Amino acid sequence: MRPTALLPLLLALLPACALSRTTTNHALDPAAIASLEPGRTTAREVAQRLGAPDQVVELGDRSAWLYEHTQDKQEALFLLFLGLHGRDVQADRCWVFFDRNDVLTHFGSTLEAETAEFDLPLF
Repeated sequence: MRPTALLPLLLALLPACALSRTTTNHALDPAAIASLEPGRTTAREVAQRLGAPDQVVELGDRSAWLYEHTQDKQEALFLLFLGLHGRDVQADRCWVFFDRNDVLTHFGSTLEAETAEFDLPLF
């Protein structure tokens, strides 16, 4: 067999790896979230501080807005017949709730998007 005929076979058997990171929306600003005051902050002020919400839920004569930022990190390693794949998806989420007069009643948030890691599974 000629050496050039073996080249495609050798290339097919080489190890391969891949990394991927996907982000959705901009990161939420912790200072902007901390500046929200139930009973005082209006829906217009929330929109000015946090931007347009990703989701609006109507709750009768009240409403709730969702702000979300996600970070998805994936990695893969292929060695001959063995393939390893890891994925970590973390998100920043903030729900804000308004009364019938569009005044903030309460809110809650988690800021975890930056904790997403590249990490292959161990045996």
